[in-house]
Amino acid sequence: MQTLPDKRYYSIGEVAKAFEVNTSLIRFWETTFDILKPKKNAKGNRKFTPEDIKNLQLIYHLVKEKGYTLEGAKAHLKVSKNKTLDNLDLVKRLYLVKEELLKIKSQL
Repeated sequence: MQTLPDKRYYSIGEVAKAFEVNTSLIRFWETTFDILKPKKNAKGNRKFTPEDIKNLQLIYHLVKEKGYTLEGAKAHLKVSKNKTLDNLDLVKRLYLVKEELLKIKSQL
C-alpha cells in the first residue's frame, strides 16, 4: 500500500490508488463490511476518514494478503479486530525495518 498524505478526508480515487485496487472493490467492501462507513457529501461522493483507512488496511490485509474469504474476514473482525490491528501495525513496522536494512546493505 502506498502512503496517503495526512488529511481529514480522502476520496475513493485516492484510496483505491493507495491500495492499488479498483474503486469498485472499495465500494463492494463498503457494502460487505459493517466497519466501513465513509461519509458522503451532497453529491453522494464518498469521503473516507483516517479511521476508515485503518479499517480498509485491515480488510485488505485479511483478504488480499492472508487469503481470507469475505465471510472469514467478517468473522475474524467480529472476534478479534483489536488484536489484528495490533498485529497489522507490527507487520508495517517490520516492513519499514526491512526497507532500511536493504538500503544499508545496498550502501555497503
